[in-house]
Amino acid sequence: MDLLSLEHFGGCLNETFSARLQGIEAPFVLVQANPLPTRAADAARAPFSLVFRNASPLLFPQQTYRMQHPRLGELDIFLVPVAQDRDGFLYQAVFN
Repeated sequence: MDLLSLEHFGGCLNETFSARLQGIEAPFVLVQANPLPTRAADAARAPFSLVFRNASPLLFPQQTYRMQHPRLGELDIFLVPVAQDRDGFLYQAVFN
């Protein structure tokens, strides 16, 4: 796959990405996909941010997760826990 861009994820809002964690399938729903301010004119891609929600009561640590999506296939995405709401924990991935 080419260098990932916001356009890759644009049609995936509210869709589930699955990660395999210690033999357990963990669903992460993409709830936000936003552009970020461009910093360098010679950047390989426009920076963007993704936010995923996981409804598990367990907080997953900051690390790279191998995510599966029906259309995008297998992707390694570095997730950072950033918040908790009534529906679960939110995890952000920043691409710059």
